[in-house]
This record gives sequence, C-alpha cells and structure tokens, in this order.
Amino acid sequence: MKIRQRKMIGIAATVIIIIVYALIAMALAAKFVVGLDTWLQLPIFIILGIGWLPIVMIIVRWMSRPDD
Repeated sequence: MKIRQRKMIGIAATVIIIIVYALIAMALAAKFVVGLDTWLQLPIFIILGIGWLPIVMIIVRWMSRPDD
C-alpha cells in the first residue's frame, strides 16, 4: 500500500477514533465523575483527556511506515 493511501486511511481512522472516544469519555464522565470533589475530578479528566493518544500513536506509526 502506498504511503498516500495509508495516510488517507489513517487520518480518517484518527478522526473517527477521536469522535468515538470523546463520546465514550463524556458518557463515562457524566455517569461517574460529575459530582465528585474537584480534586478527584481533575486527575480523572486529565486521564480521560489524554487516553486517546496511545491509540492514535499506533495509527501514526502505521501511517509513517515506508511503502511495502
């Protein structure tokens, strides 16, 4: 697969993953985090905010591989 095709697929996958992850994170936060003490909310929101990075980094690594 050419690198241009991989990048197009990777960008589409990244956008979809971020949208789905954001919806899941919002649902989890609304159900479990809202109403907790502020000092408990802060680290949970930080973890939820950066939780998508490992998934997307796998896609970026795949996108940047040389042509097969």
